Amino acid sequence: MTTSGDERTQPDGLVHGMVNDLVVPDWPAITAAEASEVLGHYVEGPSRTNVATVLWRSPRPMSAAALVELDSQTYFLKRHDVRVRSRERLALEHAFVDHVRSRGLNTPAVLAARDGSTVHEREQVLYEVYERAAGVDHYRDVPSWHPFLSHAHAGAAGAALARFHRAAAGFDAAAWDFGPLLDSVAVILAPDPEAAYRQLVTTRPGLVRATVPYDVLGDYASVLAGPIETAASQLGDVTTQWTHGDWHGSNLTWRDATPEADVASVLDLGLSNRTFALHDLAVAIERSAIDWLDTAGAGTITVDYGALDALLEGYDGVIALTEDDIATLAAVLPIAHVEFALSEVEYFGGILDSSANVELAYRSYLLGHVQWFDSPAGIELRRHLGASRARWSR
Repeated sequence: MTTSGDERTQPDGLVHGMVNDLVVPDWPAITAAEASEVLGHYVEGPSRTNVATVLWRSPRPMSAAALVELDSQTYFLKRHDVRVRSRERLALEHAFVDHVRSRGLNTPAVLAARDGSTVHEREQVLYEVYERAAGVDHYRDVPSWHPFLSHAHAGAAGAALARFHRAAAGFDAAAWDFGPLLDSVAVILAPDPEAAYRQLVTTRPGLVRATVPYDVLGDYASVLAGPIETAASQLGDVTTQWTHGDWHGSNLTWRDATPEADVASVLDLGLSNRTFALHDLAVAIERSAIDWLDTAGAGTITVDYGALDALLEGYDGVIALTEDDIATLAAVLPIAHVEFALSEVEYFGGILDSSANVELAYRSYLLGHVQWFDSPAGIELRRHLGASRARWSR
């Protein structure tokens, strides 16, 4: 990481890419002048001539975010294009933040501007401002989907996810409609998943444009239909609730700098939606126990079974997982990423017009993740998962 004055950035302003690389960001970086103008709508007292200091810029590629300091106070500032997030969607996220905080979960408070709104809008972009998260941010410069730094971190993350689910219970908002960069179970919980999938890929303009090169309905039939039907038959009348949608090390802070640290705070509820708890747990496994990006350079996709077991045992220590739960989890895991991958296809193709990233999201994430679970390594993971409850009971 390089430093220019007091503004710390990734090398040459690059951010984390989709394949363990560094790339030009999707959106311009937040500047000190921009942060000063936005915070002027939130902070009482200081003159608009006061200039904020950018302490750190997030290396995540799909939005612009930064830690900024103004008058000795540090804030987390995030900017969204209105094609990706609406004012109404952000207001709902903020209500969810308030809900879990009211039930004792430690997540940064969203701040209201002086006019009472938690969303500031200017020139087709939206801003939200949070207090700085408590704890040590071990993973703030680590790309998403990288493994946990220790199995103890995985166990703590599992327990924290269960506490999050308890705190989220009772938030009664309906599911947010499928859209760019959101978790979703609109297809897998539909009475007719194939019809729900067909409606998305044939009626949403961004998805239609993005998927012109692909046989979307043929690929559904040959790759996705079987695993989705298997999961649907296992789910039955599953209880839905609002969930996090993006549970991995980068969205957590820690009580100290050790590999044994417990979770201090939960970050970034931006992908949250009404799904169900075991889907959220499957997403957590997908994000952090399977090395999709080959971070170790092994030349193949590997599984951190120690992290997987620790994550599940941590969750089970707070909310007990039954044998039926484990069977459901094993059925849901292969398709846990399907709808988010589809939302990425819409984001890359319908908003950014990036054919290369559409290809990656469609071939590797939407189809490839599902297909991997029928490989010997994927079959072994599902077998291991199915036997996990017996290991905890010893």
